[in-house]
Amino acid sequence: MLTGIYVHVPFCLQRCTYCDFNTYTGLLSLKEAYVDALLREMALRAERAAGVRARTLYFGGGTPSLLALDDIVALVQAVRQQFDLPWDAEVTLEANPGTVNEAYLGQARIAGVNRLSLGVQSSHSQELVLLGRIHTWSDTEAAYRMARAAGFERVNFDLMYGLPGQCLREWLVTVRRCLELGPDHLSLYALALEPGTPLAETLALNEVPLPDPDLAADMYEAASEQLHAAGFWQYEISNWARGTTAPPSIWALPPEGLTEQIGPQISQHNLIYWRNEPWIGLGAGAHSWFRGRRWRNLPHPESYINAIISNRLRGFSAEALSQRLIWGETLMMGLRLAEGVTNGRFSATFDMHLRDLYGDVIDTFHRLGLLIWEDGRVRLTPRGRLLGNQVFEAFLPEGDEFD
Repeated sequence: MLTGIYVHVPFCLQRCTYCDFNTYTGLLSLKEAYVDALLREMALRAERAAGVRARTLYFGGGTPSLLALDDIVALVQAVRQQFDLPWDAEVTLEANPGTVNEAYLGQARIAGVNRLSLGVQSSHSQELVLLGRIHTWSDTEAAYRMARAAGFERVNFDLMYGLPGQCLREWLVTVRRCLELGPDHLSLYALALEPGTPLAETLALNEVPLPDPDLAADMYEAASEQLHAAGFWQYEISNWARGTTAPPSIWALPPEGLTEQIGPQISQHNLIYWRNEPWIGLGAGAHSWFRGRRWRNLPHPESYINAIISNRLRGFSAEALSQRLIWGETLMMGLRLAEGVTNGRFSATFDMHLRDLYGDVIDTFHRLGLLIWEDGRVRLTPRGRLLGNQVFEAFLPEGDEFD
């Protein structure tokens, strides 16, 4: 069995105002013990999943680039040893501009990290301050130049739109500036106001204007057009990649109907999530989906470290999914891709035909202009990708909701 390996690094220098991820500040003194725990968990997971091989490795966070270079090297080597990760496999490191230098990136590249994902978010200082980011646009420019000098041929920028007080013109300036630098991949996310975050509390006090959802939709469509004109394929609702050929249209079906045929710049690791294929998460609060079960590790780094030292691998939460929920989540995630879900892949995995399970749902959304059913494939229409959540929920069992 092939799987993806995700390594969570929960440390940050400063918590962003919008962040509700499992991240912590002021705990950098735990880094050494945390890496030791990661290596131990990796060995235990590999022992319990004998014969499983890794196809990708992803360092996420938090701020993985806060780990010492020797720790990154040790973790990559351990995944190669424990899960037989190929030498040419995609290995991604998330980093914040301003937390890396050319020497660090160069050594990481030599160690096998071959994809860098920079948390850029915006090119405007006032927006970065609002979001609690600690870098500047100049830091982004410098980090990008250093990544190229270090030999990275795959660089992603994460951007955020729909911010309080953000206008369309400012957003498109950010997109343009990023394109001028020349990244290979862009991930664009609408701001989600999560309860309990500082930004949500600030908005509740009317200290800054609420984001306008209609304007956010305009930003999304305008960016789609700008990225398409620059030759990027929109291969997933929030992700664009440079391809070996130009996309014929926005939200085009990839060559041969396979995302991989777009070219090497797509995110191979995230493709595992979107196709609802198995992955193993390592670290505090990391999620896993493997052999019909989903679990999450203890969230606090100190609790996680103590659990691993005690050889306790049981997750903080764990559940066995019903077959109907697995089917529904496979459709929900797969429809995020421009390739959609093919009956061939679905039936090969589950020995069930899409139309036997979801024919009525597919027909309903086809009539509404949100889904296409063609040549044994169901996929969102260009309009459907704007209203995806309405479609996704229809495939889930009653009582389950997509958030």
